[in-house]
Amino acid sequence: MTMKRVAAVAVLTICSVVAVQAQMAGMGGAPAAAPGAAVDPAKSFDASVSQIERLWMGAAQAMPADKYNFAPSAAIFAPGQTVKYDGVRTFAQIVTHTIQANYNAFASIGGIKPDVDTAAIAKLTSKDDIVKALADTFAFAHKAVANVTAANALETLRGTQTRATALAGAVGHAEDEYGQAVEYLRMNGIVPPASEGGRRGM
Repeated sequence: MTMKRVAAVAVLTICSVVAVQAQMAGMGGAPAAAPGAAVDPAKSFDASVSQIERLWMGAAQAMPADKYNFAPSAAIFAPGQTVKYDGVRTFAQIVTHTIQANYNAFASIGGIKPDVDTAAIAKLTSKDDIVKALADTFAFAHKAVANVTAANALETLRGTQTRATALAGAVGHAEDEYGQAVEYLRMNGIVPPASEGGRRGM
């Protein structure tokens, strides 16, 4: 291959990379890191927060306001089933529980304190108030994970728990609660936004 052709290939390659990066930036995404490349822990943690935030905000906004007090009961299932539903959380209670858990976990991860009364969140009942509180807790989570660095990501918080394992626990818990919220949506004939159009998200 001549030097002219090598130069031409190099220019085309650079242009292709720039075009892909521009396209991804236009879609609100960032270029993926190459396999094996080091990634800033704060960016990695933030991406995990964004993913669960997308799922949860979609679910919370999809449930009608008059269904926030919905909870499954024996009456909606097959006659004769023996499962007990006394004390099962309402949709609102699942969301507020998730909000409180988020604050608790991400406060530890980021080493910062919530600027809200987290105990009062359990008393919220209206959709508007709960959706706002949910958005606020994810804003807090983004702020918290910005404090994670390569130096402190594996520092112990308590026992063998580190910021990295605490994040895994926080996201895992939020996804577990999201799975329950999805069942509540489905019981009310609502398709979770993350599942529309064949997208993943239950």
